[in-house]
Parts: sequence; C-alpha cells; structure tokens
Amino acid sequence: MTSQPFSIIYGFKEGDNKSIYLSDEQGKKRIKIIDVPNNAGGYPAVSPTGKQIAFYGKYDKRKTWSIHTADIDGTNMRRLTNLKNAWDYGPAFSSDGKTIVFGREYTDKNGDMQEGIWLMNSDGTEQHQIKGLEGGAPEYMPDGRLLFHSKGRFSKTAAAQISIANIDGSNVIQLTNDDTDNFNPKISPDGTQIAYLSNRDGNQEVYVMNVDGSNQTRLTRNRIRDGDPAWSPDGSKVFFTSQNVFGIYDIYKVDKDGSSTERVLINASQTATVYHVDKHYLERLAHARQQ
Repeated sequence: MTSQPFSIIYGFKEGDNKSIYLSDEQGKKRIKIIDVPNNAGGYPAVSPTGKQIAFYGKYDKRKTWSIHTADIDGTNMRRLTNLKNAWDYGPAFSSDGKTIVFGREYTDKNGDMQEGIWLMNSDGTEQHQIKGLEGGAPEYMPDGRLLFHSKGRFSKTAAAQISIANIDGSNVIQLTNDDTDNFNPKISPDGTQIAYLSNRDGNQEVYVMNVDGSNQTRLTRNRIRDGDPAWSPDGSKVFFTSQNVFGIYDIYKVDKDGSSTERVLINASQTATVYHVDKHYLERLAHARQQ
C-alpha cells in the first residue's frame, strides 16, 4: 500500500473552539479542515473519493445533533439532518460514496432512550431507518454489510453486543456475547478484523477480534477509559483516544498485537481512518490557510 499523506481525521479542541483536522500517523503533519457548528460535535469521516467529509454538529443548546457534509477543503458545508431533540452521530460513507449510514438516539414519550440505525443518500435525500436494527455506531464493511453494536448501552437489562447485518437489516450475526457492553466497532482495511470497545475487564478498553468473532484480544491496559478506535490505513495499528490528567483526550496508536503504544496528538479525539484525500482539494485548503 502506498504511503498516505494523512492517516486519520479527528476532532481537535483548543479552548472553546472545536475543529476537524487531518493528521499523518506521527501527528507531525496536521491541517485544519473546518470549524464544527457551535463548537460542538465532530466524529468525522472522509468519503472514498477523498473529496468530502461527513460529521455531526450540535444545535438547540446541544439537544439536537445533526449530520453535515463538506468538501475536504472546508467549503460547501451542508446540514443534512435536523430532527429536533434527536442525536444523529457517527456518519460513515458507503464504498461508492453514494450513501451515508449513521446512528440516531432519542428519548421517547415514555422517557426511554431509543437507538436506531439510519441510511440516506450522501446529499441528505431518502432518509430512512433500517427496520429491525436497534443499536448504533454503524459502518459499512468491504462486502457491503453493516457492522454495528446492538441496543444496550442505555439499558438496565441488556448489554450492547457487536453484530453484522445486511443493509436491509436482515441476517443479523452477533459476534460478542457477554454481560458487559461491547460497542463502537471498526472494520480493518482488509475486512478480516474488528477493533471495538468493551468494559468486560472492569474498565473501557480497546479490543480486536476476527471478523467471525473469534480470538477476542485486549489491546490497551489503562486506568482510565479509552475510546474511538480506528485502524491505520495499512491495518497494522489501531488509533484510540484516552483521557489525560487534565480531563481532556489525546490520541494514541498501538500495534494490533497490543505492543508499542505511542501518543500521537494532544487535545484530540473522535478518530477515523483516512484512506484517500483528494490532492487538488488539499491544495485549495492549504492555499486558503495561508491567506
């Protein structure tokens, strides 16, 4: 695989400002893309063409979360979802870039938290819930199926589990099965492994497993909660976030066998993998930043 100029996209917080940045794997080459609406939100993703990003921003005093898209140079930002008092988050592009899948959470009239998986065209049209799938953090697998965690993170009676399903919600395959939460799964570039979060050992840590659910292995061993797993483009490492002594998050990377953990970025979180970035858009972005 050819070397990528940027390996990850992430949210960066500096004071009261929240922005989306690109970075190389070492955290040395960084470039700002866009400021998040109302300085709240993030969880960005880059389209397969490298020309667009998707992310969420918050409105109504952070009670409404909405999915947005923008060009990779920060222009043409569009708000795609706007359901009041719903939390839309974690957008992910399909392999052809034509659709976006995302999670939606909201409190129903009985005061219970509902978690659903939604699909729409990348221009925001034809928004619909995938019936039969309750849960969140969805993303596309290389074969077109969906990887997600089941409903349970807000439940007192059930734990979230990692599952795979067809795009229409059929043929659900559950990969984890215990009494603790397993969530936020991310598929490796070659589609053979899954990185995810679990609190099965008493603290929220990063794990990996084979795509069939076998060989579940813990990668991180920290006293504080880890989050936001994302693969390096070559699949050899897993990026993740961890809270520091100041109560904010930094981004680390760890070899997929659990060795050689290294901090990459400070005051950063909500990591996602970058496989391609359009060079012409980046040139426009770099030029704009020099003005």
